[in-house]
Amino acid sequence: QVQVVESGGGLVQPGGSLRLSCAASGSIFRINDMGWYRQAPGKQRELVADITTTGRTNYADSVKGRFTISRDNAKKVYLQMNSLKPEDTAVYYCYAEIYPIGGSTRGYWGQGTQVTVSS
Repeated sequence: QVQVVESGGGLVQPGGSLRLSCAASGSIFRINDMGWYRQAPGKQRELVADITTTGRTNYADSVKGRFTISRDNAKKVYLQMNSLKPEDTAVYYCYAEIYPIGGSTRGYWGQGTQVTVSS
């Protein structure tokens, strides 16, 4: 069984920083792209950033220059969030495209972690 688990959310003041972590575990043959999405109340889930197996990154315009996605050990992905703004408040979800052992490649989502930016 494959699991994707996030950690690191919380409450932070505007201008502050947070680091989100995500780890995939289980019977995994290969992980392709990994990324972070977020969903604010009343809004659709949107891409924040993603990263390929070769380290190529892609960011939403709203976070460019403030957020950095990185990948470690092929099964972990991080999101360093600096200069946080109230509009960054959302539930952040980790996403991984995984080829499980004995299965077919598909996307897996974490359970989400709340990020609240408020004074």
